[in-house]
Amino acid sequence: MRTSRLALFAATAALVGLPLAAAPAGAADGDELTAELTQLNDSGASGTAWATVDGTNVEISLETQGLLDGAPHAQHIHIGGQNTCPANDKEGNGFEGALQTSDGADEYGPIAVTLTKEPGMTGAEHGLDVADFPAEASYSYSRTIEVSQEVAQQVANGDGVIVVHGVDHDGSGEYDGDTKSDLDPELPSEATDPAACGELNPAQMTMPHGGVETGGSSTSGVEYPAAIGFGTLALALGAFGLVAARRRATI
Repeated sequence: MRTSRLALFAATAALVGLPLAAAPAGAADGDELTAELTQLNDSGASGTAWATVDGTNVEISLETQGLLDGAPHAQHIHIGGQNTCPANDKEGNGFEGALQTSDGADEYGPIAVTLTKEPGMTGAEHGLDVADFPAEASYSYSRTIEVSQEVAQQVANGDGVIVVHGVDHDGSGEYDGDTKSDLDPELPSEATDPAACGELNPAQMTMPHGGVETGGSSTSGVEYPAAIGFGTLALALGAFGLVAARRRATI
């Protein structure tokens, strides 16, 4: 009788597509994840991020401090690398050896979700829509974003990495300098270099629900606002994702 019941269950599972194997280890649907954001490029930035996955909805909150004030800070969930953050002292191809975004791609992967303020778009191709990002030295951010089933599962499994961008390497108070961005050569590298990073793991603390989203939406602090157009930036982000994917394929 027991054997028959097991056989019946297996047949039913096959018909309705139920998995017989255990789900990958990680946070269960509805559980919270958290990330401690630590500085990259000696930016002085830090913070905490929380995420909760509910079906294909990801509720994400950030508390940040120590960033350049009055300049937009692109922020994303990266997926597809080694699910880790580079070391703060890792050298890259930027200003005086600064880490550029592509220099850390092997660790944190390409952009999967863009953390814009509402009603900004959240796809990877909108990763540099700077008018839709917070632009303060310290800010609180909260938004629920609908993602694909695959991305939701990856975040729930602890495969997401939060990266906040924008570093004032020369202390001028704005994004400038001769070194160009590896995402868009018409932008200064300071506008896109990573400032803080944190790996999303099962939470050790509770998400602050109901937080108020803040952060300016102007392009002040950017020396080249005319260069920040949707078309060029979308193409730049697509190229970055393709390059990162090809780099991973050769590892």
